[in-house]
Amino acid sequence: MYIECLVEEPSAKAALDILIPQIVGPDIECNIRSFEGKPDLLNKLPILLRGYSYWHDDNLRIAVLVDRDDDDCHHLKARLEEMAQAAGFLTKSMASQGAQFQVLNRLAIEELEAWFFGDVAAIRAVYPRVSANLENQERYRDPDAIPGGTWEALERLLKRHRYIRGGLPKTKVAGEIAPHMDPALNRSGSFKVFCQGLVALVS
Repeated sequence: MYIECLVEEPSAKAALDILIPQIVGPDIECNIRSFEGKPDLLNKLPILLRGYSYWHDDNLRIAVLVDRDDDDCHHLKARLEEMAQAAGFLTKSMASQGAQFQVLNRLAIEELEAWFFGDVAAIRAVYPRVSANLENQERYRDPDAIPGGTWEALERLLKRHRYIRGGLPKTKVAGEIAPHMDPALNRSGSFKVFCQGLVALVS
């Protein structure tokens, strides 16, 4: 069994190249494909899914991860579900409990960087001047509800502690933080849902 994982940008690939083997185990092969942002992925997704459907491979599983950003999460998830259904795939949301499905659609709420805020110890392993008390501060208590955008919040945090001067180098930061993350301890609700879905996808 192997996973084709489709993500919207290189920073997500940098993180998931490290995290997915921790979540599903090293024996599950995973090919992660990144795109030029969410619009690019969503525009190409129907054709990609139809292409995968022609493989007729019972061992193939597909995971699609996009940032919610400011989109309505129910509308965005429904759009992903409709694309999979149109290509002839059964998704986790459509499958009856315990039934095998081929496609997992998941949202990072609101962005991938929320998952990093879900593991402050991992952030501090790379950027030790960040406060160990960060997760107890009201602004950061819920990683999926940080006001003003999570990548912007991470950029401000790293600037405040003099780790970066310009814009956030998202792919570099993702590649540095992810090796220190412990999926079992992450506080982000959307990350937990992603992990649970991946385990079910390959079960």
